[in-house]
Amino acid sequence: MPAPKASRHHGLLDLPALRKQAKRLLKALKRNEAADARAQLQALGIPGPDYRLADTQWLVARAAGFASWPKLVAHADSVAFAARHPDFTATNEATVQHWRCGNDIEHSLRIAGFAGAFHMFDDPMVMGPVPALPEEQYWAVRAAFITQAFGLAPQAIEQRQALQRRALAQLGAGSELVLWCEGDAYDQLFLIRVLASLPTLPRRLELIELDRVPGVERFIGIGQLAPDLLAWLWPQRRPLGEAALALARRAWQAYTATDPSDWAHLSAQRHVSLPLLGPALARQLQELPGAADGLSLTQRLVLRILAELGELPAGKVFGQLMSRYEPLPFLGDQMFQALLRPLMETAQPLLVEQPGKRWQERLLRLTPLGERVLRGQANWLDYQPAARWVGGVRILADQAPWVVSDDGRVWRR
Repeated sequence: MPAPKASRHHGLLDLPALRKQAKRLLKALKRNEAADARAQLQALGIPGPDYRLADTQWLVARAAGFASWPKLVAHADSVAFAARHPDFTATNEATVQHWRCGNDIEHSLRIAGFAGAFHMFDDPMVMGPVPALPEEQYWAVRAAFITQAFGLAPQAIEQRQALQRRALAQLGAGSELVLWCEGDAYDQLFLIRVLASLPTLPRRLELIELDRVPGVERFIGIGQLAPDLLAWLWPQRRPLGEAALALARRAWQAYTATDPSDWAHLSAQRHVSLPLLGPALARQLQELPGAADGLSLTQRLVLRILAELGELPAGKVFGQLMSRYEPLPFLGDQMFQALLRPLMETAQPLLVEQPGKRWQERLLRLTPLGERVLRGQANWLDYQPAARWVGGVRILADQAPWVVSDDGRVWRR
């Protein structure tokens, strides 16, 4: 296969043309043509005959001098960014640790020219038990939950936790941190978790935080932004001081407590040092059982989507939730799938699903009980749903569980 001309001459990669080349090559393979390409793939351990676009993209990338298609794309993006921003430098950034609740911006940071270290802290603390326990016990509880909820290998969870624990343990007075956050509960819990873990105020502690972006109709997260926008955000970072650390410690203590009263109190306040924290805590508080129907807000929204739009594949329900119904989007698709299970895998379900190979394609519909609960004619807690946790609060239907009103008041049922 001839190498793309751009990689041989002026060095500018024409990504659309390379994508078309990979698609043409795939069609040729499926027509039993392109013998040279087939021989290359077989030599690389891909015997076929069921080739994928990723296979031919790999060949195109190798012909252009790259080890993989993602590396080719990353290089093309970096060249394009540098051409658009010839004077951009992430000033005083080389020694910084960039902290984020996932790895969704690392690639874009590198493209934009950021050179500091990147640390991912991706524990989904919006789900499962987040109890006030000594460190060893706490991490063990979280590992057990993540393994059970997402079907991940315990060893993989342990390795991921070990990286995060080691990075947290190394933070101290001489550290330089920049945290990248949105306004949803997933991000704000990550923010207070990291801040509450700091033994003292570091030499440099800065926050890039946003809940909207001009020109973006539905801002879901920083990961959706182009590298250009990360360069635009960089000068908008602001320093955090002792007030932010004290607030984070109090908020973390409140979230992990067995009694959500202080959490509810904090969620109703405006916090100058962390202005997006109050709304995020208020939204997460609504994951406690609703006083009127026993549902979390996420559960209620799922039922409402199906009541208003009718039977839908699970993937489309998730799409509707994220794009139209959820006030502060925080879920990933695997998290959404895990949250659906208790509504279906019970003696008296609120939802039923049609069998299918992929969960995204399985049709969901309300049961008669689901319709009654949604209309306020029945309370889900009266039907003994499975025990669950929100922060440090364990919800057991038959043991006077904590419930929440629409305006954020909490009490035992």
